[in-house]
Amino acid sequence: MRQIFRLLLLPAAATLALAGVTTPAGASTRVVLDQGHVDVIGVAYVDGAFDVHVHDAVNDVEYAPSEVKFVAKPAAKTTVPADPAYRFLGPAGAPIWVLPQVQDPALLWPGIGAEEVAPGVFTDDSLQVEVVRVAGPGGFDIFGTDAFGSPAVLVDSGDGLPDQFAIDAGGHLHANWAFGAAGNYWVTVRVSGVLTATSERVTSAPATLSFKVEQ
Repeated sequence: MRQIFRLLLLPAAATLALAGVTTPAGASTRVVLDQGHVDVIGVAYVDGAFDVHVHDAVNDVEYAPSEVKFVAKPAAKTTVPADPAYRFLGPAGAPIWVLPQVQDPALLWPGIGAEEVAPGVFTDDSLQVEVVRVAGPGGFDIFGTDAFGSPAVLVDSGDGLPDQFAIDAGGHLHANWAFGAAGNYWVTVRVSGVLTATSERVTSAPATLSFKVEQ
C-alpha cells in the first residue's frame, strides 16, 4: 500500500490567531489544486473500512477531501457539441466547463483511483462509486468518451441523483467532469463493495468534494 502523507491544515482563524490576528468564524484554508493529475476520489480499504481521500499524484501527497479546493480554470470553458448524443449537457452551443478525460497540462486532470484496494477482497473486484448529491449553480456530469467521440454517461445531475458507476479494485479511471455554469460546487460521494468472504456490503462515509469553476 502506498505510504500516506496527510497534511494537517489549520483553520485560517487558528493560524492567524498565532500571529495575534482574528478572522470571522468559519474561515478556513484549503489546498488549491488546479492542474496536473489528481485522483479527486482516491479509495483505500484498511482495517475493515473504506478511506476516501484525494491523491495529488504530481507530488504524491494525500489529503482529506475537506482539505482541498479543486479549480476548473477559465481554459476549461467550451460549448456543448451539436451532436444530439451530448444533449444531456444542455442545448447545443451552450457554455460548459469540462475537466477532460485526456490530460491537458494546463488543467486539472481528475482521476478516480482504487489502487490501494487489494484484489480478491471484494466480489468480482468490483466497487461502486455513488454520487449522492450535488449543490451548485449548474448541472454536473461525469462521462466517458470513446475513440469515436461518443459519450457514455456515468453521472448526470439533470435526471436525478444518486447515480453510481463501477471501478475495479486496483484500477484507475479517467473521465470528463463537466459543469454547466461558473461558481462553486459541492459533490458528495461514497464508495461501496460486497466483501468476498462474507457477502456483506460495506459503504464508506460520505465525502464532499469542493470545486470552483472560474469564468
